[in-house]
This record gives sequence, C-alpha cells and structure tokens, in this order.
Amino acid sequence: MKPKFLQLLENRKESGSYRSLSLFNDFIDFYSNDYLGLSRHPSPESFRDVTRHSSLGSTGSRLISGNSSEAVTCENFLASFFQAEAALVFNSGYDANIGFFSSVPQKGDTIIYDALIHASIRDGIRLSHAKSYSFAHNDLKDLKKKLMLSEGSVFVAVESLYSMDGDLCTIEDIIEVCKCFGANLIVDEAHAAGVFGEEGKGLSYQKEVFARIVTFGKAYGFHGAAVLGSQDLKNFLVNFARSFIYTTALPMYDYVMIQQQIESSSNNQLRIQLQSNIDFFRSKLNYQGISATNSPIQIIEVPGVDNALSLASRLQENNFAVKAILSPTVPEGQERIRICIHTFNTKEEIEKLAEILHQY
Repeated sequence: MKPKFLQLLENRKESGSYRSLSLFNDFIDFYSNDYLGLSRHPSPESFRDVTRHSSLGSTGSRLISGNSSEAVTCENFLASFFQAEAALVFNSGYDANIGFFSSVPQKGDTIIYDALIHASIRDGIRLSHAKSYSFAHNDLKDLKKKLMLSEGSVFVAVESLYSMDGDLCTIEDIIEVCKCFGANLIVDEAHAAGVFGEEGKGLSYQKEVFARIVTFGKAYGFHGAAVLGSQDLKNFLVNFARSFIYTTALPMYDYVMIQQQIESSSNNQLRIQLQSNIDFFRSKLNYQGISATNSPIQIIEVPGVDNALSLASRLQENNFAVKAILSPTVPEGQERIRICIHTFNTKEEIEKLAEILHQY
C-alpha cells in the first residue's frame, strides 16, 4: 500500500481507535444484537425446510435467476405480518438503506435525518442527488427548522431504537411534525424489530409512515433485511435500487429461515424475559445513563479512549464479551461501553457484570 494509506492506519493506532477483528469464544455474551437469543436456538422446522432445497446458492440476482417461490412466499409473509402493502427483501440492512436512500429521493428533493442516524443511511444519502440536512437528535424544534429549509419531496429519516445510545425515537411527535409539513417519514426499525410493539413488530407498526426498514440479523437472529411500504415503492426499488438489482440474491433457504425466525419470535414470553433482565441490570447498577428503561442496549459512558479501553479490558478479563465504542463511531469525548442484554443472560451473570461496572 502507498505510504499515505499506511499513515492513516498509524494515525488510528496512535489515537487508540484502531479497529481489528476479535474472537470471544466461550465468553459471556453482553455485546451481540441477539436480544431474544434466536440465533442460538433456531426452530427445528427451519432445518427440516432447508434440507428440501437442492441448491446451495441462488445463482444470480433476483431479476435474472435468483428469484424463487421461497422469496415470494417470504415477502408475502413479511407484508402480512408487519401489515404493510408490500415487502422487498435485501441481503442486509446496509444494502436496504443504501438502496432506498440512493434511489428514492431525487434531485431537487430534500432528506432530513437525525444526527445519530446509522452510517448505512448516511452512506445512502451521500449517493443520492437530493439535498440533505441533519437535525439535532430527537429535537423537534430543530427538525421543524430544517423542514422549513426543505424543497421538493421531503424525506425524514429516523431510527426507532438508536444503537449507540440505546434511546428511543419520539415517534408519535415526529409523525405529527411530518404530517404538518407533508414529509415522508422513513423509520429504521433495525434494533427495535422483534423487541418492541405487538409481537415485536416495531415502534412504527400501524403508524402512518412512508417506509419501514426491518432487519433480521439482530433480534431475529439471522440475516437480511426488508423495506416495508407500498406496492409502488417496492416496484420502484426493484427498478432503481442498485444494491438490489446488481447483487446475487440470498439462497432460497435463507427466505425460509427468515420466516421461521420471525414466527419463533412471536412468543411474547421472550420479550417478558428480556425486559426482566433489563430491569435487573438497571436496578443492580442503579442506572442513571442515557439509555431507555426498556432498551436492550444500555450505554455506560466512559469519556476518553484509554478509560473506555481499560474498562472493556477489565470486563474481558472476567470473561465478559463487551466492546468499547470509540471515535469515529461516536464523537470524541463520548466514548462508552455498550452493554447488550439478552433473554439468555442469567441473573448471576448480570450481577457480576454490574459489580465490575460499579468499580468504575
């Protein structure tokens, strides 16, 4: 590589923000997005269905050879389950957000997004020809201010549950503001789907929104994502979303697994157990942080790269799988430990974790 690229890597190392891959075999999981534990216990029906398929790969894009009855059945199921007119499956949440935001907003339109929106939406916005503005996190006054600057068709992008703060979107208020300004609201339900709403259908379920993005790699314990909206929106994405058009489709059995995992999540007992563990964690830590009381993501703010890395290291030494969240993922001075609570975490594990956190 050229020296300038190597220097960029060296700069990351010197700042303490160098990224590397790690393994936490046999550690206690407090870092994954597997909130309901479904990745650990996929339904037996899923494996039986998988064995029916003779092809490992889909062999092409959905528009060439990659379409299948399994894909169509899955999308029909998703539309019915989430009560949307139509659903379109993408290979990942990143692909879904890239595809949507790079194609739907047009030149002369405006995208207004929460300042803490996920990087995949930001990247999609960069690929769009629309103007864009951020508004201060969950700040309705600033949202209205930015809406007054908008032109053309207006799109407002929020997350229902913010992954790096563990707090919730003020969804009802934002819907009302968007109605007043005639703006199209897009809600990324990545971390809320499976956890919040009736049968885990998300915070924007049965609400007036233009589009919802639901991912299957978090609470549903698998992979892939879907854009939920009108049939016209689905048709548009099939024709113009490059991350859908120009990629090999998921294997046929992935569509079967998506449906099976969502059906397995409809058991409300999983969400009751998850909330019990969240409550127990917060009570043991006497939590006063920024995360919502019912969020499976609980943020421990540890300003300073060295401080955050030190706490993460201490937890890892005690066999807890956690990660420090550093700049540029969060702003400098807002470093943190991101604790993910799951249905399968025991009270003893949570109590021990809280004891170590109390020491900092």
